[in-house]
Amino acid sequence: MKKSNEVNETVREVLERISFCVVRGKVDISSPHPPEMKGQDGADELAKKALESGVPPGEILARGLIAGMQKVGEKFREGEIYLPDVLMSAKALTSAMKHLRPYFQSGEVKHKGKIVMGTVAGDLHDIGKKIAAMFFEGGGWEVIDLGVDVSADKFIQAVKKHRPLAVGLSALLTTTMVSMESITREIKAKIPEVKVIIGGAPVTQDFAEKIGADAYSPDPQGALDYMNSA
Repeated sequence: MKKSNEVNETVREVLERISFCVVRGKVDISSPHPPEMKGQDGADELAKKALESGVPPGEILARGLIAGMQKVGEKFREGEIYLPDVLMSAKALTSAMKHLRPYFQSGEVKHKGKIVMGTVAGDLHDIGKKIAAMFFEGGGWEVIDLGVDVSADKFIQAVKKHRPLAVGLSALLTTTMVSMESITREIKAKIPEVKVIIGGAPVTQDFAEKIGADAYSPDPQGALDYMNSA
């Protein structure tokens, strides 16, 4: 019994270290960020070692990566960290996810579902969308990222092909909110069962209600929370 408890304690510690690396944005051992963790293993090495030692990939995802990204979302929402910090956390998450993807592809670990994402037609900004995509992926969702300047037809084709639970629309420019509105209306007219989530700097809850979107969030954690409860 003691030996079993020791193993469980070791696993818990490794998962907590992975989570901490995601929160602090520690990508790998060669990464100079953050300075106080210089020369230490990052999310990359820790995820690989955890798999090699027999930790189930689902545990690494749930108790390591998802737990870490939840903390990142909370800190970002409370103003404790800023966009550069979130970008580093996203890089750390990506470095660990590359070791887990084969297990998703083999079916050993199941995704919660799919979400199609894209920046709307006329808008070429994608940093916010990429961060949101990292939150969804780290939260156990399969992300189909259509990129930037995406038309309504392309969104609709992707929905018909992939059958996602939701479509995520991003816009950074006030001038492309018109595209967001027309794309949302066209999606809801042709495929009313799919959820439409919108986000971006100029977007508001009032605008979401006006155009018939199902959800709006000012931050990626809120969008992930919506997906998890949908």
